[in-house]
Amino acid sequence: MRESVLELSDEQAAAADAAADLMAGRRTLVLTGAGVSTDSGIPDYRGEGAPVRNPMTFQQFLADERHRKRYWAGSHLGYGRFAAAMPNRGHRLLASLEDAGVLSGIVTQNVDGLHTRAGSSRVVTLHGTMDRVLCLHCGQVFARSDVARRLSEANPWMTEDVAARLAPDGDADVSDIDAFIIPACTVCGGMLKPDVVFFGEFVPRESFREAQAMLTASDVLMVAGSSLVVNSGIRLVEQARRQRTPIVIINRGVTKGDGRAAVKIEAGTSETLAAISARLVA
Repeated sequence: MRESVLELSDEQAAAADAAADLMAGRRTLVLTGAGVSTDSGIPDYRGEGAPVRNPMTFQQFLADERHRKRYWAGSHLGYGRFAAAMPNRGHRLLASLEDAGVLSGIVTQNVDGLHTRAGSSRVVTLHGTMDRVLCLHCGQVFARSDVARRLSEANPWMTEDVAARLAPDGDADVSDIDAFIIPACTVCGGMLKPDVVFFGEFVPRESFREAQAMLTASDVLMVAGSSLVVNSGIRLVEQARRQRTPIVIINRGVTKGDGRAAVKIEAGTSETLAAISARLVA
């Protein structure tokens, strides 16, 4: 795991102090994006140096077997790397802040499950989770590890050497998928899909409502490691603005919410959360 060891500049440290002052004695909801997991070796979609990607849409997945083969081949390789990733300092700090009563919970756009593995107990996964697989026909739920075992047995020729790169959604680019055998539901033979929100799908209504309720009950919204390009994130930021909840944004680079932020910290999440935590937790 590649932990962040960077220190904050004086300007960044001053902004972190301002964020801590804003959060002191208040309950903060944290909205996290891919930038929280980069120190665990999971790449960011839109960070500096990120490759241009055209993720598969839900409509493509449903309509064409070759698209499903490409998705499952890449996703299978990506899942192995996701499963091996470990929570980083940022994940652990957020869990500690929740234990200390500073945080009301976490709403995440990530599908890697690292917040839960780090010990955070109240986590809303807006875009689903890679560790579950659903049958689109009968609704049966499978553990991703079981499906991964079936995939490996059916496609013994597939190795990580086939993959060119890993993406934040657990996918990886695979060039040769003609021989790939895609899995089917063992209950009804129906089409399987990881329990993640594809492009072209809506965030589950119940998940977004839970996130909205958590924000309503919170005093501060912190955005950590998200550019807020995805609609679900900016909708929560807009809700915070309407209810006059102060907003703190930690992100390298511009975000769509910068104009609404009371404090913007242009830095990595792990080192910034360390500075904030040092101020708030004795």
